[in-house]
Amino acid sequence: MSEDGTATTSTDQTAETMSSKEKRKHKVIIVGAGMAGLSSANHLAKNGCTDFLILEGRNRVGGRIVSIDMGSQKIELGANWIHGVLGNPMFELAMQHGLISIINIPKPHKVVAATEDGKQVPFQILQEIYEAYVCFLRRCEEYFLCQYLPPPDIHSVGEHINLEVELYLDGVDCAKEKHLRKLIFDCLLKRETCITGCHSMDEIDLLELGSYTELQGGNIVLPSGYSSILKPLCDNLPNENIVLSCPVRRIHWKRKATRRAGGAAAAGATDTILEEDEEEEEEENDGNESDDSDRTVTEVPVGAGGAEPTQEERRAGEEAARRIKSSTANVVVECENGAIYEADHVICTLPLGVLKEQAETLFVPALPRYKVESIDSLLFGTVDKIFLEYDRPFLNATISEIMLLWEQQQEDDGEGHQPTDGRERDGQWLKDNWYKKIYSFSKVSDTLLLGWISGREAEYMETLSHEIVAERCTDILRQFLKDPFVPKPKRCVCTSWRKQPFSRGSYTAIAVGASQDDIDNIAQPLYSSPHQSKPSVMFAGEHTHANFYSTVHGAYLSGRTAAQILLTPDSPQEIVMESDSSDLSSWIQGIALD
Repeated sequence: MSEDGTATTSTDQTAETMSSKEKRKHKVIIVGAGMAGLSSANHLAKNGCTDFLILEGRNRVGGRIVSIDMGSQKIELGANWIHGVLGNPMFELAMQHGLISIINIPKPHKVVAATEDGKQVPFQILQEIYEAYVCFLRRCEEYFLCQYLPPPDIHSVGEHINLEVELYLDGVDCAKEKHLRKLIFDCLLKRETCITGCHSMDEIDLLELGSYTELQGGNIVLPSGYSSILKPLCDNLPNENIVLSCPVRRIHWKRKATRRAGGAAAAGATDTILEEDEEEEEEENDGNESDDSDRTVTEVPVGAGGAEPTQEERRAGEEAARRIKSSTANVVVECENGAIYEADHVICTLPLGVLKEQAETLFVPALPRYKVESIDSLLFGTVDKIFLEYDRPFLNATISEIMLLWEQQQEDDGEGHQPTDGRERDGQWLKDNWYKKIYSFSKVSDTLLLGWISGREAEYMETLSHEIVAERCTDILRQFLKDPFVPKPKRCVCTSWRKQPFSRGSYTAIAVGASQDDIDNIAQPLYSSPHQSKPSVMFAGEHTHANFYSTVHGAYLSGRTAAQILLTPDSPQEIVMESDSSDLSSWIQGIALD
């Protein structure tokens, strides 16, 4: 299948095959085949609506859910766990399809912590600090749950925890013991950045930390890989309803519904939007900022360095503009390969990272200012994984994880913050210190280790070759284990979620100054006119769920909610999702539209 869509292929999942069927008008178009998009499509299909089309930029479905084989193991490059059991639709789906036969009893989890000189910390000290840290974190959550006021000038989770740590360590007399405990706290804060999805916990709003709802039951791993949960979702969807390798260029969502009325009457109608002027401005910009800004939603840049379009490209662009302007559909979706689809409704499930880079150019006309501001306010951090595969086991069989207690650098505040001097600008600090953001290596199996890294250090790691990362990790293990014979891995796999054009990061967090209101603002549907009973554009994805943001089940529920709104008979002011006995989340969530 050609990525530009110009060559005809035999598969029934390409835009060209759809063109041969001349099926370019649909009731619903779903942008993105991640969990939110698949959930929307499933809910539509199960309720008798099959006139929908999923447009996916990648050559696969699943979005940020992707498993690969590494040795004898199935490893997760993206989503790792089903977070919680009670009320989690992903757990219920996995159980229903036999992906979890029994609840596995967790293996003994022995964690050791070592300093840079290879000395292991006594377990009782590690346990003491961990329990204190969890207590500090729970206090942060209470500000949201109980509406407490924080101390003056304390706005972030990082600031609050560091204040608690300082008070806690004041009670330790021995300077050496105090220093050791501080290193453990620093390591736990680095771990928290990977859980939360940020560079530093100083970025996370203190008053909003408790807005995330944690479902009970622990974290569940699917033995066959998280990607195995995609099959039962895709089984309900006809192949021809999914178009892969078809990135969306623009979504034209305000149509001139009364344009045919003509003259002043049309111009004065309340639901008439003068879209042509905006489109002409964008056409004037083609070859300038448009090409650059669109690169995040396509694997192949449309233009290089502002090069003049060819005559064929210009002709295709003019034809596309003509078709868009002549369309009478609520929404017109323009794809990178030149395909144009019309729809009554669009469900946009693009990740927050893509919206941050594309929101200004992706929608015509531009999104309302309140929505753009909320997109900008929320955090979409980078969290990456480093997998190391070995020929033979070398770590003590009883150890499941080794925590790395890095000494605090003079330019580093303990969470991996970069300095503000000239070395930050030329990247020298990151080059020298990026690997110190890796807080631990844990065993996936006896011959497979996993390290986590977040923030700007993760983004820097994405620029390095896997060989360089493997060499650095080998040096780290030899240093902290005090063993010069730790072997080099036979294979190293690193993720690169920030570099991926269809994700541009990992998952959502609420930054200082942002709130649940921003999530609700992004989720707010768009109407082409005040007379519409159903919205033209709806938004779904983990970044649109006010309580389950950053999770797969949040994405699933948001996608189902969007589909349900389109399925519900016209004119209700409040939509209540039916709750079956296996899914309490819909009851917990509740949906109300303004």
